[in-house]
Amino acid sequence: MNKRGRPRNFDRTETLRNAMMTFWQQGYDNTSMADLVSSMGINTPSIYSTFGSKEALFNEVVTLYRATEGSKIWLETMREKSAKAAIKTLLTLSAEEFTHENRPKGCLIIIGAMNQDDTNLSVHHTLQECRVESKENLITLLKRDIENGTLKSEIDCHAIATYYITLQQGMSIQARDGASKEALLSVAEYGLMTWSLLTQ
Repeated sequence: MNKRGRPRNFDRTETLRNAMMTFWQQGYDNTSMADLVSSMGINTPSIYSTFGSKEALFNEVVTLYRATEGSKIWLETMREKSAKAAIKTLLTLSAEEFTHENRPKGCLIIIGAMNQDDTNLSVHHTLQECRVESKENLITLLKRDIENGTLKSEIDCHAIATYYITLQQGMSIQARDGASKEALLSVAEYGLMTWSLLTQ
């Protein structure tokens, strides 16, 4: 009797990682179930029985990405002692990580679902929440510097955080379009030149 479902030696973590690479490379909307079957090495019934749906699978992929490939940038950024140092780390590491060899270019959180429509509302919302969290992280660091007297209380923390997050998101898109690490490091350098104007 043939049984449908998980094949023998099914490795959930490995198949999830394979799905992550596919979504990262192609985006949610451009990834079909056939693409997932091919990359994950399991059949469609196995995907549905294990993950529930394409949308649920993608949500797990986002969690995995944030805990692995996408974690380095923010872990290092949040360790910095000042907002200025944190933003330098954010932009510099983004230039390096977005152009890393042997994996898709750019950031899954930024480019995973660029266009919102009726078929991907939940997915788009999940990624949007992640991006908002990133901006809130910078706002927290800026406010910390205001509290300890490093920055003036008059600065617009929201606008500054939005500016640098927008810059980082643009770097992700540039990386996907083929920009080199060196090119993105130059973008980061120019972005940091505006720090004194934004915080004066």
